[in-house]
Amino acid sequence: MQVGDDLPSFTKEISQEKINRYADASGDYNPLHIDPEFAQKTMFQGTIGHGLMTLAYLSEMMTRYLGEGWISGGNMEVTFLAPTRPGKSYTTKGKVVDKREEAGARLVECEVWCEDAEGNKVVSGKTVGKVL
Repeated sequence: MQVGDDLPSFTKEISQEKINRYADASGDYNPLHIDPEFAQKTMFQGTIGHGLMTLAYLSEMMTRYLGEGWISGGNMEVTFLAPTRPGKSYTTKGKVVDKREEAGARLVECEVWCEDAEGNKVVSGKTVGKVL
């Protein structure tokens, strides 16, 4: 684990079915996510994925990278840049930007983002997690 290392990326397609299942799991039934007729009349001109669903993908990437070190004490600060849409694929990406020790814990800081197939970032930020 070195500064400059790429994190293990993966790609997921967002479908309306996944969005609906996320709404069921989270209890977030905002019509922007689940009602195509309503969403079509908004500035988004169609349904969009939940922002926290995209965050879950970034958290999955960090779990794959740090395992229990992420689960037991990782944190994330992000900015949402664009909505995710059903029928499109999104790829998680990241890079190690710093390694340090704080209060006896070895930490790794990463720049993370999720982008669409054209390379446009939809969410971007940083994470800090423990190295066990």
